[in-house]
Amino acid sequence: MNKLFFRLLVILMSLSLIGIILVQVYWFDTSFKNNEEQFRFHAKQVLGNVAEKLDKLEAHNFYEVYNKLKDSIGKTPQKSDFLELRFYQRDVRTNETIVYSNSIISEDYGITSGYYDKNVEPYKIKNYTSKRKTEVYNGTLDNSLKPNVTPDLKIEKSGKLDLLDNAQFETFRKDIAALKPIQDRISNDLLKKLLSNELKTYGVNTPFEYSIYSNGLATKIQSETFRYDKDAIYTIPIYIDNEGVNKYQLLISFPQKKKFLISELIGIAVLSTIFTLIIVIAYSSALSQLIKQRQISEIKTDFINNMTHEFKTPIATINLALDAIKNPKVFEDKEKVLRYLQMIKDENKRMHAQVENVLRISKLEKKELDIEKENNDLHEILDDAIEHVNLIVEDRQGTITKHFDAARTSVLLNDVHFTNVLVNILDNAIKYSANIPVIDVYTENVKDFIYIKVKDNGIGMSKVAQKRIFEKFYREHTGDVHNVKGHGLGLSYVKRIVEDHNGEVYVESEKGKGSTFIIKLPLIN
Repeated sequence: MNKLFFRLLVILMSLSLIGIILVQVYWFDTSFKNNEEQFRFHAKQVLGNVAEKLDKLEAHNFYEVYNKLKDSIGKTPQKSDFLELRFYQRDVRTNETIVYSNSIISEDYGITSGYYDKNVEPYKIKNYTSKRKTEVYNGTLDNSLKPNVTPDLKIEKSGKLDLLDNAQFETFRKDIAALKPIQDRISNDLLKKLLSNELKTYGVNTPFEYSIYSNGLATKIQSETFRYDKDAIYTIPIYIDNEGVNKYQLLISFPQKKKFLISELIGIAVLSTIFTLIIVIAYSSALSQLIKQRQISEIKTDFINNMTHEFKTPIATINLALDAIKNPKVFEDKEKVLRYLQMIKDENKRMHAQVENVLRISKLEKKELDIEKENNDLHEILDDAIEHVNLIVEDRQGTITKHFDAARTSVLLNDVHFTNVLVNILDNAIKYSANIPVIDVYTENVKDFIYIKVKDNGIGMSKVAQKRIFEKFYREHTGDVHNVKGHGLGLSYVKRIVEDHNGEVYVESEKGKGSTFIIKLPLIN
């Protein structure tokens, strides 16, 4: 994959993911605001309904008292007409005169103040009745009808004037109620019940606090834990008097309002968060795999190049040796023929070792490598491994110094594979020493474990390389890395074999100051 295209793909994927997260945040914020607006609307509706019900309840109570007072009066009320309307119409064809009259009669019950409240001034209860009369006269009449003139047809109707009764009743009720203290007009229990019922009707199932204020001051009608907060209070005027003055205000607050609003969104929000997290995890995993695959691709390319390089030299050497043997002069020289044959054998052995290394790693991954373990002395295994690389060290005029301080050395292991492990580590210590290799091998006991430390004076490695040095095909790139032959399989093999022996292997290193490979193995008790 093209590097530029890969970067562009990662950027687009990242921007898309960020966009999805931002959309989710925006949706949640918008939904919360919409819920808050709906909550405010419902709270206003509840207050309006409660204020209306309070007024109706008070009117109902007064109306009962009003009717009882009228019924309790034994005398006939005084009647008086205070408005009369007359209408005359002359029908020329029939020679008839129609007179229509409508009068309003006031009935005064003369109720004193004691019936309602001793503090209220004397007040008269009045009823209003409408009397309607239609008279038909034959012939012509003047506008001033004489009392002794009898109409030819007379129709009379009467009835109550509810509009005037209601107007008078409301005026009377509000005037009397305005003189009473608020605790005589409503109780805490009633107000709480009305508010609870209305809130349930609108689906507002959250704790609330309430209070009635009089001209900005708190009254006795309030919940026990009510606290005034200007920004969290919903209010409405109640008990408006005849002059339109609202002395009292009903206040309500919701201490757990935010929690209630969030709870309505929590289900969708949790699902949205879970799906977003799944997308994030899937994206991270995909991105990680893409990067890893890209790295593996690069490492494999490097491995193929190194492997080709390592096979190219032995093949070339073998070809040269064979060409030399074919030469008649060399063919007759037995010593030279033997030397060239030995060269062919050594180079063939070298290629075979590389192929075996690859095959061992493959078998380890497939769990097909048969590793039988026996009781062995680790110091003997170490001596054997050191002997394998001694010639190479001497060729470079280096030294391997042993510091075997471990008293207990019995370990359950496979001698062949573990010797290969130690040879790999020692070989790396030699290869990655820019100057004369100076290698120290330590052993020590810690509790029921034996520690092997292989310390060199090589080029060292970075922190990043230390984390990845045991990965398959990995090789740290340095300025002159390709003058060191290898293909990044040795340490991967080391790690797998050590872990198969229930051990641990790790490295301590600093760039330019050498490295120390440490192997920890359990002892046989």
